Amino acid sequence: MFSGDEMAALFTSMGITHVVSIPDSTIGAWHPAIEASPDLRLVRVCREGEAWAVAAGLYLGGATPLVLIQCTGLFESGDSLRNVLHDWKLPIFAVIGYRSYLNQDTLPGDTCLVFTEPVLDAWRIDYRLITTPAQREEIRTHYVACRDAGTPGAALIAEGKA
Repeated sequence: MFSGDEMAALFTSMGITHVVSIPDSTIGAWHPAIEASPDLRLVRVCREGEAWAVAAGLYLGGATPLVLIQCTGLFESGDSLRNVLHDWKLPIFAVIGYRSYLNQDTLPGDTCLVFTEPVLDAWRIDYRLITTPAQREEIRTHYVACRDAGTPGAALIAEGKA
């Protein structure tokens, strides 16, 4: 739905300094453009739970990090997310790839569509669902609102055939 150049430009315009990520088939394609940006630093981690902890350390050190993961990694990272967002109350923002949202034919019966939004609701993460390219600006708008409120937030990016 979005090119790496579009996302790198968006993250830069949001004032993001570090993108903490594990690639998937969609967001992994953004990594070269993020790496090529002189204003962004891509930080690769081994597990999604580690992404939240690394982002927390960067934030506490004065950076403006963003967690970039797929929804399956969101499921894996619950305890780390809980510590960072709720115990430490850090306003970390995430961009989360929503696997198979646009095309169930890719993975028939994929339960990501069953669990992703309820998991975000359970963790009390304010999110916006982005299903079309025309909604790209909503990512920045939601990020700014969360930043100004001092709260965490997320943008769910629909993946699959557009």
